[in-house]
Amino acid sequence: MAIINGFLYVFGGTTGYIYSTDLHRLDLSSREWVQLKPNNPPCDLPEERYRHEIAHDNQRIYVLGGGTSWTAYALDKIHAYNFETNTWEDIPTKPHENLGFPAARRCHSCVQIKHEVFICGGYNGEVILGDLWKLNLQTFQWTKLPAVMPEPAYFHCAAVTPAGCMYIHGGVVNIQQNKRTGSLFKIWLVVPSLLELCWENLLKYFPHLAHLPTNQLLQLGLSQGLIERLK
Repeated sequence: MAIINGFLYVFGGTTGYIYSTDLHRLDLSSREWVQLKPNNPPCDLPEERYRHEIAHDNQRIYVLGGGTSWTAYALDKIHAYNFETNTWEDIPTKPHENLGFPAARRCHSCVQIKHEVFICGGYNGEVILGDLWKLNLQTFQWTKLPAVMPEPAYFHCAAVTPAGCMYIHGGVVNIQQNKRTGSLFKIWLVVPSLLELCWENLLKYFPHLAHLPTNQLLQLGLSQGLIERLK
């Protein structure tokens, strides 16, 4: 799912038994759904899948990984839907110089900061993954980041703050026992600003700040923007 220029795009998914390649668009102003019909012949459509992730730029939406209950799709190429031509395209990606491509996966997480996309964890059909990769949407170059998840997981969720800090929550951590977790982890995907570093430490050492009245926070020197973040 992706929201682009006032439209929400949804691709693929499953009923639990049947997997889809359908592409739908919701106009967030009129609340009207439209099923898009790409110009490709059926043989040129992406494979049916679920638990994939979506990235986007001003020209395309990109489908990253995913699969079915019996397979996971590779990341050496990605399917991209071109808004202007109403067609699906296959875009080859560039491997890491020493480590190659990320492992095929489904049920992973994905966040985006400008033209850089970060995928984390997931399941490749054999093992639960805990790695972290970055894809540049301008060069389509993969880079493996040195960090790993404290607890490899799939079916987890992730979100990124405007400042570039990613939070990962939940997921399955043991297949045999079907063990799930409610753990919450965070990692900076960019070098944080001095403001963000100071703000983190302020919250750490003064956790009661959120309970103070606004006038007292202003007297302490907090800006209105920081006060809004406490709500």
